[in-house]
Amino acid sequence: MTAVRVWDPLVRIFHWSLVAGFTANALFNDPEGKAHEVIGLFVLGLVAVRILWGFVGTRHARFADFPPSVPASLGQLGEMATGRKHIHKGHSPLGALMIYNLLATMIVIGATGYMMTTLAFFGVGWVEEAHEVAVSWAEFLVVAHIAAVFLESRRLGINLPKSMLTGYKHIP
Repeated sequence: MTAVRVWDPLVRIFHWSLVAGFTANALFNDPEGKAHEVIGLFVLGLVAVRILWGFVGTRHARFADFPPSVPASLGQLGEMATGRKHIHKGHSPLGALMIYNLLATMIVIGATGYMMTTLAFFGVGWVEEAHEVAVSWAEFLVVAHIAAVFLESRRLGINLPKSMLTGYKHIP
């Protein structure tokens, strides 16, 4: 096994802070409460920092290292279906699509959540519906992400959750 430094501290802190913030707001906080608003703004701040880091951060944190690519994602699905293994040091093509999707979804959740606190949009049905749909979509994405991480860890022989804790991928 070769240990490759992949995830810098900012990426790892962002990841686990986002997990904590989203989980707190989705499962434990009163949606009408002040804590829900504060954590929602915190999550939006995290996303803003991560987007900035996607342009100026370390190699595997940069968006240029994992551009969204439908053809590459289909190629990865083909590898998975045929049992071929291609180990990506950074994000895989499907992982990249998941990240872009999650970031965009968090922005929609945060924006609609904030809109519901303003006089202009308080009580407006479509804003509340958009917020709820985005939260449901995010919950689906989280479950899909967790399942994919464990399936890919097993398929590739790489402990992906451990790499997000330590910053190192141990590549066979």
